Amino acid sequence: MAEPIKNKRPDPAVAPTPQNTPLNAAPISSHAQQPGIASIKEEDLGAAAASIFAKDPRLVSLIQGRLGSLVGKSSGYIESLPAEVKRRVSGLKGIQKEHSKLEAEFQEEVLQLEKKFFAKFTPLYEQRAAIVNGKTEPTEDLVKAGEEDEEPEEGASVEEKAATSGDKVNGIPEFWLSAMKNQISLAEMITDRDEGALKSLIDIRMEYLDKPGFRLIFEFAENEYFTNKIITKTYFYQNESGYGGDFIYDHAEGDKIDWKAGQDLTVRIEQKKQRNKTTKQTRIVKKTVPTESFFNFFSPPKPPTDDDDETAEDIEERLELDYQLGEDIKEKLIPRAIDWFTGEALAFEELDEEDYADFDDEDDEDEDDDSEDHDDEDESEEDEEDGSKPKQEPSECKQS
Repeated sequence: MAEPIKNKRPDPAVAPTPQNTPLNAAPISSHAQQPGIASIKEEDLGAAAASIFAKDPRLVSLIQGRLGSLVGKSSGYIESLPAEVKRRVSGLKGIQKEHSKLEAEFQEEVLQLEKKFFAKFTPLYEQRAAIVNGKTEPTEDLVKAGEEDEEPEEGASVEEKAATSGDKVNGIPEFWLSAMKNQISLAEMITDRDEGALKSLIDIRMEYLDKPGFRLIFEFAENEYFTNKIITKTYFYQNESGYGGDFIYDHAEGDKIDWKAGQDLTVRIEQKKQRNKTTKQTRIVKKTVPTESFFNFFSPPKPPTDDDDETAEDIEERLELDYQLGEDIKEKLIPRAIDWFTGEALAFEELDEEDYADFDDEDDEDEDDDSEDHDDEDESEEDEEDGSKPKQEPSECKQS
């Protein structure tokens, strides 16, 4: 069974279709009366349906399959229209095709405009990288411009603190790691083991492809984990535009990471004891298994090729998540890296309900803690009265 996917966005609502539309509309002057059956409350209906589905879960999959087969099918209304009306409908479809051509042209113009301004942004990104990596210092004008929105610090000034701090600090240490950990979707991918390698990340940038698509470029300093200085990931789009002229994501490709011996962060070593039935001797067998890591980002999932609906659906969801992560780096992290480093960008980030679920109200939490304390006291008192020893939880079985 596949692992649940983090950051999964809710499925978009499906547009209504004129299913079961009557051939003739009821006249306005109709004196038809409402059914004499009493109204059924929505909550009662929902409870009854939940009870039925709980008894036989196969009904759920059966209904879902049936509804899926009805999507896009005609109710027969269009086919029943007179010939002259059908002709007008065809004419409207012709207009829509002209509109689609303009939409595709619009999206191409937008892409060219993005590339035009990206060329203007690039010198600023290069200047940022130079300051982050200690190759240059910001000018006084840049510092003053950046301090305009800052609140003055109490006590010693920045210059005075730097003079008394002792060792000289080069650039801004762990700039990109800190920025990534403040970006919610990326932070969930970074493990404690990854941080050692990501501390050597000195720049993240991107470039557009000649055809629709883009490439993310991660530059690293010398480190103990891998020999790559540059690791890239490229996102490709399909040749044909989608509905509304939008570019359709096709797949992504990542560079192979040349891990140093024993430093592969995308796997872990499991040890298991085995005993020979004949000699009764034991040995330890080591097995390499995949594990969670940010660096799995460079090994994106492949589009589904089999007919297994469950597997295909799972891969489609992972492809969507993988693409969204690339978009977040391209559209959020790279353009506003300093705001993610300071955490100021979080004030403008919209959180989903799943993100809010990670936060609890302090009052409620305190009440829960208090109630648990009282429960523990009650249980201990009962144990003392009974004269029996407190119950102990069974210890966790650990496999060496």
